[in-house]
Amino acid sequence: MVKTKKPLDIWTVLSLAVLGIYGLFLLFPLYKILNGALVDEAGAFSFKWFKMFFDDPYYFKILSNSFKVSISATIMTLIFGYPMAYFFNLYDVKGKKLIQIFVILSAMSAPFIGAYAWIQLLGRSGFITKFLKATFGFEMPTIYGFNGIVLVLTLQLIPLVFMYITGALKKIDRSLIEASENMGVSGIQRFFRVIVPLTMPTVLAAALLVFMRAFSDFGTPLLIGEGYRVFTVEIYQQFMGEVTRNYNFASTISIITVIITAGIFLFQKYLSKRFSYSMHSINSIERKKAKGLSNILIHFFLYFMIFLSFLPQILVTYQSFQNTSGKLFVPGFSLNSYRTALYRVGDAIPNTLYIGGMAIVLTVLFAIFIAYLVVRRSNVINNFVDTVSMIPYIVPGSVVAIGLIMAFSKKPLALTGTVAIMVISLVIRRSPYTIRSSVAILQQIPMTIEEAAISLGASKLKTFFTITVPMMASGIISGAILSWVTIITELSGGILLYGPKTLTLTLAIYAFVSRGSYGYAAALATILSIFTTISLLIYMKVSGSDEITL
Repeated sequence: MVKTKKPLDIWTVLSLAVLGIYGLFLLFPLYKILNGALVDEAGAFSFKWFKMFFDDPYYFKILSNSFKVSISATIMTLIFGYPMAYFFNLYDVKGKKLIQIFVILSAMSAPFIGAYAWIQLLGRSGFITKFLKATFGFEMPTIYGFNGIVLVLTLQLIPLVFMYITGALKKIDRSLIEASENMGVSGIQRFFRVIVPLTMPTVLAAALLVFMRAFSDFGTPLLIGEGYRVFTVEIYQQFMGEVTRNYNFASTISIITVIITAGIFLFQKYLSKRFSYSMHSINSIERKKAKGLSNILIHFFLYFMIFLSFLPQILVTYQSFQNTSGKLFVPGFSLNSYRTALYRVGDAIPNTLYIGGMAIVLTVLFAIFIAYLVVRRSNVINNFVDTVSMIPYIVPGSVVAIGLIMAFSKKPLALTGTVAIMVISLVIRRSPYTIRSSVAILQQIPMTIEEAAISLGASKLKTFFTITVPMMASGIISGAILSWVTIITELSGGILLYGPKTLTLTLAIYAFVSRGSYGYAAALATILSIFTTISLLIYMKVSGSDEITL
């Protein structure tokens, strides 16, 4: 009897296709980086560049600087972000909707815009600096270097901690709070003995996200760091230096960066398992009204922190309408900055919408298919795909970009400077977040619904597209909109990958800031904020919620 080969299942084909895409556009570029770090100028195997790194105290200083910035920003965001979320969710606060909108706008703005704004406020010729010196004779401490980087990153990332902790607090059952009060545990005691332990897994997840964001941030230390060098800036200088370029050494620093971030990620996963437990809220926490001085202090703290986080947006919007003369602001207001900026950047806005649009469509398709493969078709290949899909979570954007350049700068697949390489970079980088949210949504949909459709004669693909995807739709769209916001504010990868015809809004803003053309930068930054605001309003409409959590 002749054995006939079983035809390949459509999902097996999709699994292999997804694996092939990740192999080509993620694993192969990472291999090229590793290969670049392990060969000398002649192409022979060598540890020369690693020896060069570890023998020079300067590079240990850069490593130390990166850790100092990232750890300090993580601690500061937790110190301020956690109490903000606690007060917001446990007490009746006036203006909740506006606070939510300002929080998310602050979180989703490009970090380097915050750096530029704080230079305008607290720099050597900043508004606040000059006012304090002229009025009180007070000399402001320098905003440049370590202090400025930590300030900007903290105010930028506090909203992320706020949203993470808000999501965790909504899962706490009210009965636990009431039980603690019955046992005489209230106020600060309740906060540290009940609330913090219950939300510890989320605290660790938020801390990891903040650390990764701070460690991989490029624009902030480049603009405000001056002589305070960190890993991301050093990688950029080695790879794109105006005087000298050393691709091999840039690859070496990139590999060391990935090893460090992978170590931090695994350590966080270990801690999360130690603190992990399941928690289901039957009766969510009810907000209560604080009384007297406590009510005043709670409102003041929340409003003040939101104001500080949103102040860069206020400043750039104000400056976008000021008249400019060259690089200086002059008295009067007009739309000249908008006219000149839009004329000079040409297709930056269409490019942003075109590149971002393609990236988000592909990201969503990728996320849907991978989520289905992981949840419904679990096997060795799909579990490997799931693991590989999380690699970009721990790899900085500049490292992904360098890998793509090294892999696709020559024929037969020369993509450097094209729209394709920009889209690929964005899809690879943003997929992990959308995949995780899609997996969470799909796990809540009973498998029996799909089995019923198949038993009635529907094909597997038809069941997937007509039953499963529509049931996932609201969550997918909500996640896609938030991913869209991060895509249109991307800088670290784009600054290495863009070409003459792929300039985006974020890159144009950075170019104007680096040249000192602050009025034009402010005009484009305001347009970017409008896009972000519209996206968030659509998110709230689609999700049917006026609150955003992570």
